Formats: sequence, C-alpha cells, structure tokens
Amino acid sequence: MKLQLLCLSLIGLLFLFQVSTASAAAPVHKDRASLPITVKSNEMTADNKGKTALFSGKVVAKQGDITIFSDKLVVNYADKNGEVEKVEALGNVRIIQLNKTGFAEQAVYDSRNGRIVLTGNPRVVQGGDSITGKVITYYVDDEKSDVSSGGDPKARVEAIINPQTRKNDAGSR
Repeated sequence: MKLQLLCLSLIGLLFLFQVSTASAAAPVHKDRASLPITVKSNEMTADNKGKTALFSGKVVAKQGDITIFSDKLVVNYADKNGEVEKVEALGNVRIIQLNKTGFAEQAVYDSRNGRIVLTGNPRVVQGGDSITGKVITYYVDDEKSDVSSGGDPKARVEAIINPQTRKNDAGSR
C-alpha cells in the first residue's frame, strides 16, 4: 500500500504536463491546471505550422509547487483547437514537488491517452523510499501507475521501502 501511494504521489508531480483544460477533469488537479506555467530556457523556437514549441538549454518549467528541469522541452499542439497534445521533457529530466523527486532521461505526457511515461533509467524518490524500473507509466484519468521492466527479461523493477520510525522510538535513543 505504501509503495502504491508513493508511486501515485510521486508520479503526481508530473502533473505539470496536464495543462489543457480538457485534461484537468479530476478535482484534485483542477486547481493546479488553472495556475500559470513559467518556462525559462536559453532558447525557444516556435513552429506555428508544425504546431510545436521547443525550449532548450537549462530548461526550468514551474507550475505551482512543481518544478521540471531538463535539457529540452518540446510542446506539441493539437491542430483543431490549439490545446496541448503532447509534452516531452528530454535529457537530464528532474521533477521536484516538495520532498518528492522523479528522475529520467525522458518524460512524455500524452493527453489523448491520459498517460505520462518516464523512460531512460527512471527513478522516483521520496525520503529514503524509491522505485526504479525500465518504464514508469502513470495513467492520469485512472489515477494508477505501472512500473515495468519494459519487456527486458534481464531488467527488474526495484522498490526500496523503509519502515517508518515511531516518534517514541526516536525519543528514547
């Protein structure tokens, strides 16, 4: 149960990718989706015809209490209404929310399928607890997550779960 809560909580920090109002149906995330997003980078290139925006060089994206660091951030817009369709954070991805941090080489939010996928040595850490695998996937609409070996028979999912220390035990030492 603690592992499942850890995964849901930690992957929830990736919610920054869910910026379209159509995707913000869950009341828990509705407030965050209405907050402004600030993106800072060394460069930005927009392709209106291609419906993309590329931020590169020490990218820092912030929305509320969530901050994403990456080498590049690519935003893909839908043709019809200009809503965000897919967002990709590439290279040295680090996502921080309070005491939770996610790491990967790539994070992709696919709004059509309502999922966020972390790949490239993905790892999520909260305090002394962590989970790793080949692929970490969070299904936004269903509020569930999967951590897998990506079909690689040599790869394994690993969770490190530390017991909680009781305040009484800490006081008696």
